[in-house]
Amino acid sequence: MKNITIAIDGFSSTGKSTLAKQLAKHLGYIFVDTGAMYRAVTLFSMQNGYISADYFDKETLINSLPNIKLHFEFNADLGYAEMFLNNVNVEKEIRTIEVSNFVSKIAEVSQVRAKLVEQQQEMGKNKGIVMDGRDIGTVVFPDAELKIFMTASAETRAQRRFDELQAKGDNVSFEDVLKNVQERDYIDSHRADSPLVIADDAIEIDNSYLTREEQFAAVLELVDEVINQ
Repeated sequence: MKNITIAIDGFSSTGKSTLAKQLAKHLGYIFVDTGAMYRAVTLFSMQNGYISADYFDKETLINSLPNIKLHFEFNADLGYAEMFLNNVNVEKEIRTIEVSNFVSKIAEVSQVRAKLVEQQQEMGKNKGIVMDGRDIGTVVFPDAELKIFMTASAETRAQRRFDELQAKGDNVSFEDVLKNVQERDYIDSHRADSPLVIADDAIEIDNSYLTREEQFAAVLELVDEVINQ
């Protein structure tokens, strides 16, 4: 059975990483959550005072990029790889609403994107990989054998994100989460460098009313078709 590259793009909180993890585990592929990489750079920027609600020192961040070391380590108990920033596990810290509020601004910076895209392409050079993000099928792996673009209504995605944060004990309001989702949608879709768009050969899946099981089954059929061509 041949190994392929599976690129999963889409809006925030559409369950891209959940689907990618399911596929990688089922196929025995490597899973890479590129969003975690951008979140880690965002956390670094916050920790060092480069970005806040009314301030963004873009040039200092760019000059500091050589000091940002990112890598994933597989956690057997969890069944997926966790994000490490400069050898510190930051998987929990990067999932907060505070990081979510700034990540799209960080992802707009061309030098940040160039650094991370280079790393992502290196990770996938031998295929057998499932990677999710915003520009995987258009920029990182334009020749991927299977490209999925996931979407759902902003309200549905905000509710999913709100439930997730509440379950973790985060004190957030649904209105704040919805605002964050809508703002990220706009920034991701309108940035000058690698905006979020549907690749011409991507298959769009609206999962507003799909269960995780239904979604996984539908995508697995697509995978089987490509692998057995």
